[in-house]
Amino acid sequence: MYSLDPATHLSLATLEHLLRERPKVVLSDQARHRVATCYEYLRNRLEQSDAPIYGINTGFGALCNTGIAPQQRRQLQLNLLMSHACGTGDEVPEEVVRLMLLLKAQSLSYGNSGVQVATVQRLLDFYNREMYPVVYQQGSLGASGDLAPLAHLCLPLLGLGEVNYQGYRLASADALSLFSWPPIELEAKEGLALLNGTQFMLAYGVHCTLRAQRLANAADAIGALSLEAFGGQNQPFDARLHQLRPHAGQVTAAERIRSFLSNSELQDQPKAAVQDPYSFRCQPQVHGASRDAFAYVAQVLETECNAVTDNPNVFPADDAILSGGNFHGQPLALALDFLAIAVAELGGISERRTYQLLSGQRGLPPFLVAEPGLNSGLMIPQYTAAGIVSQNKQLCTPASVDSIVSSNGQEDHVSMGANAATKARRVVENVEQLIGIELLTAAQALAFRRPARTSAALEQIVEDFRQKVAFVSRDRVLYPDLQAAAAFVRTYEWP
Repeated sequence: MYSLDPATHLSLATLEHLLRERPKVVLSDQARHRVATCYEYLRNRLEQSDAPIYGINTGFGALCNTGIAPQQRRQLQLNLLMSHACGTGDEVPEEVVRLMLLLKAQSLSYGNSGVQVATVQRLLDFYNREMYPVVYQQGSLGASGDLAPLAHLCLPLLGLGEVNYQGYRLASADALSLFSWPPIELEAKEGLALLNGTQFMLAYGVHCTLRAQRLANAADAIGALSLEAFGGQNQPFDARLHQLRPHAGQVTAAERIRSFLSNSELQDQPKAAVQDPYSFRCQPQVHGASRDAFAYVAQVLETECNAVTDNPNVFPADDAILSGGNFHGQPLALALDFLAIAVAELGGISERRTYQLLSGQRGLPPFLVAEPGLNSGLMIPQYTAAGIVSQNKQLCTPASVDSIVSSNGQEDHVSMGANAATKARRVVENVEQLIGIELLTAAQALAFRRPARTSAALEQIVEDFRQKVAFVSRDRVLYPDLQAAAAFVRTYEWP
């Protein structure tokens, strides 16, 4: 069991544990107390004063100066959720929706949002039961919060919208009835608290960063395997070189590649060239720069995971309700653009190593097949890789430099962080395939170096990979192998 508690820092490592082990998540007693205290303060404040408070007794956006009568405040919040559920495009993957539920509950648990305990608890009920609201990828501008996606996320709390549950698409009202859950009746500000926030961008960011960190480990291991198959040298990974330029990621990547090459028979063989191409020799510098970028992105995400991002925010101890802009996604938008670029670079240098291995150099047959000409071997997977690299370049055009005015000019600068988030995931998926193609190629090339062997660590990776993808002795249909290679990269426990 894991407790959401305002005093506990929610890290990416903790989130990875929660996603993998799936313990039940509950609200701590302190969180329940803070949420209840804030809710009671807001209710008392509204009973004692008719002073305008944005989104509680006023309209939204450009309608912020339109007053709302007390008897209409509940309807205002309901109307907000219904009117803002305008998402389109593909569905958000369930693993991202799962994170959205958890992160929205986490943000509300600090007790600065004026919601009922029952509302936060219902988000956790959905999370713990693995009942995932149907959310769509398009519709958020990444400011004023992820309005459309979060509306779809929270409609089912009210018995509206749809959910995916145990492989079935259900109307939310029917899903609630499975557990005799009554629909939540929104009080003043609750609709606004649910919709204002960055949990769509944030969930994508967490999901992509955890996958990117795995990709960095895979890139080091497979890059070392490619170096071995190419007949490359270990000198560029000497610790003394990297002490002269001690970027943290570079030092780590060099150390990891050096360890993968340790006790390799292939490293003891004479080398055909004084220096290797950059894609082999400069792995620590390129992989390391991406690692440093991931560390920066992780820091931004962890700050956001432990933040309150709705508006206005309620401070019961100070008798204050403050309207601001914590929903603005610019910190995430910039980080997500950076993440996509850093991941794409792992794929770009990987494709170059694939190309080199297929080029018939250093005693390897062209396209790594015994009878080139009759057989095309691994010629076309490199074409596929090149096409994916080109697409990644297009996807890495920053979203965060764009802004389009909305809400009749009231919301005149937005982050477009939601677009940065969804395209970052596409880049991550693309690079998993690119590194999978390199693994397919490197394992194939290594066979032409036998009987010499590489290190025990790399031999184990090849042995495990061969349980999924067989050696290509002659031409066969290869797309299942490419899919299996990408899945291997995504799921293998990389040393």
